[in-house]
Amino acid sequence: MDENFPDFLNAPVDDGARLLLGCILEREFENGEIARVRIVETEAYDQDDEASHAFGGMRTRNAVMFGPAGHLYVYFTYGMHYCCNIVTEREGHGSGVLIRAVEPILSEGNGDVFAILSENRPKVTGVNLTNGPAKLTQALHIDKTLNGHDLHESPLKLHTGKLRPEETIAVSSRIGISRSQSLPRRFYIAGNPYVTRHRNGY
Repeated sequence: MDENFPDFLNAPVDDGARLLLGCILEREFENGEIARVRIVETEAYDQDDEASHAFGGMRTRNAVMFGPAGHLYVYFTYGMHYCCNIVTEREGHGSGVLIRAVEPILSEGNGDVFAILSENRPKVTGVNLTNGPAKLTQALHIDKTLNGHDLHESPLKLHTGKLRPEETIAVSSRIGISRSQSLPRRFYIAGNPYVTRHRNGY
């Protein structure tokens, strides 16, 4: 059993979306470089939610969402961007947590994380590297080849984490959807600079 892997992913998706804040994604690239990022913003989706890809039952496209917790569901949107979700809840119940924003981690053995991530987002600096769901997948080179990937394994691992003593979680409606817009299923670390900037503030 991996002691560094979160033990809460079988919980209801809204709980999982909260508890994933502060957790770490570790990406190993083909050249051996490793980048670690901290999850700072999430959104919850499940099969009872009209805004979810799982709504209406299992199909070829969304089958990963109905599989075991701790796997990655990757989809292509607007004909140009990838987004990634971490599957939660029991197998057979379609759900996933959209990773909306991550914060690069400066740590020993992590190299120059900003330089590593910038290789996939040339000429982009600062918070714009990873302050959105499509930005972070580009920076971490996450595409459909990682759809269904087990996050226990390389090249993308999920490690448990926690909030810092001064951090709190804020909740709002989700961003960029046309259905179930009012549901409070977006969770983020209040005041974190990498959280998606929304027209109504955070």
